[in-house]
Amino acid sequence: MIISSVAEAVSRQLETVTDSVNEALFEPVIRLGVTGLARAGKTVFITSLVANLKDRGRMPQLLAEAEGRIATAFLQPQPDDTVPRFAFEENLAALTGPNPNWPDNTRGISELRLSLRLRPSGLLSGVRGMRTVHLDIVDYPGEWLLDLALLDKSYAEWSDHVLTRLQTREEAVGFLADLQGVDPEANLDEAAAQALAKSFTTYLNAARMAGYSDCTPGRFLLPGDLAGSPVLSFAPLPNGAAGAGRGTLGREMARRYEAYKARVVKPFFRDHFARIDRQVVLMDALGALHHGPAAVEDLRQSMADILAAFRPGRSAFLTRILGGKRVEKILFAATKADHLHHSQHPQLAAITDALLRDARDRADFAGAKTQAMALASLRTTSEARLPHEGREVDCVQGILLDSGKRAAFYPGALPEDPAQLLAPARQGAQAWLDQDYAVMRFAPAPLELRPGEGPPHIRLDRAAQFLIGDLL
Repeated sequence: MIISSVAEAVSRQLETVTDSVNEALFEPVIRLGVTGLARAGKTVFITSLVANLKDRGRMPQLLAEAEGRIATAFLQPQPDDTVPRFAFEENLAALTGPNPNWPDNTRGISELRLSLRLRPSGLLSGVRGMRTVHLDIVDYPGEWLLDLALLDKSYAEWSDHVLTRLQTREEAVGFLADLQGVDPEANLDEAAAQALAKSFTTYLNAARMAGYSDCTPGRFLLPGDLAGSPVLSFAPLPNGAAGAGRGTLGREMARRYEAYKARVVKPFFRDHFARIDRQVVLMDALGALHHGPAAVEDLRQSMADILAAFRPGRSAFLTRILGGKRVEKILFAATKADHLHHSQHPQLAAITDALLRDARDRADFAGAKTQAMALASLRTTSEARLPHEGREVDCVQGILLDSGKRAAFYPGALPEDPAQLLAPARQGAQAWLDQDYAVMRFAPAPLELRPGEGPPHIRLDRAAQFLIGDLL
């Protein structure tokens, strides 16, 4: 067993060295991770990014395109045979077809390889040939990144953390009621354990729908082929079931929690996350504003937890699997900028930057370059200036997802100073003092794309320049 483990580790290291040499000398590979919490728009981001790199008519801020150095971009088979392929063609057809609709949400990990053929530049351009750079895009749910925090918590610590946050949430009333009749020291009853885990999962889904971000364990929301397994059949218990003996419900809950960390969380970081070079973290800041101060504060804390994954050395486990490797660039992007008039985009970017201040400071200190940006992967609205309460306001107009009708929308004026939102959120305010921030669900607009043009967007070219421009 020990010899086999050593041999496997050596083989993995040799593969890594070989891949690194090949990439450095012949065809470099950029592994771009794309993640974000529910409804942040990961699928649309990847689909639009790839479509706009293939047809670059809307990418003037991508320097390699502006200088004419990108000859072509094309899809190739991905290098990881055991990872599902990102459904690019199906998603693009959904967004740009005669009756456009939003594609399905991210349910697990997937991957896509886009290869770019580049013309040489500089003094040696006359003697150097074309070169190829591969962009491997890895899509995975943000809830999986939040699970990183579990690696540093015992079952007792996790239980205390979760139950403390649940006390003030309406969505947790049912689970807390079910918890009242539970005796951690009682003998294990599998039916009771499954029922409690199901009740906790119901809370997690309700919390996510209410705009909360800290919905861990992430696989409870996206179980895949693990649905119903013991590794997804635990829940927090008061005092972390301290003192519960062998064969009891409390001891089994703690054992399953540790199994979840060992068999679900660690393999993801070892097999996928450790190989990421550049990272996009998408966030629905407008949705959090709509749900109120508690959702904004929860988003701030969740983003800080997510960024912990990009700090090798934070735990002994990460130090071993990453081997000193660090993600080089991280883009924090507030999506759905098309839901606001462009005059409010600076405020949205400032709010995003402020939400991530603590997290970004840690990443900058660790040597990673970071940037916050407001963008729209697919523009669904047009802008207008319309009368409202005796004055003219900057609006957006588009097709409503629920009714199919065209409507104009004014979400409310975002403050110039982000502290006007973040301060009450940190202080536990229940509602915004001055106004509520509305949100609309727009459907994709019918498109008529000219040859060489990708789907319309806002600042996707700037995002691409930050993430991969230096390597093109």
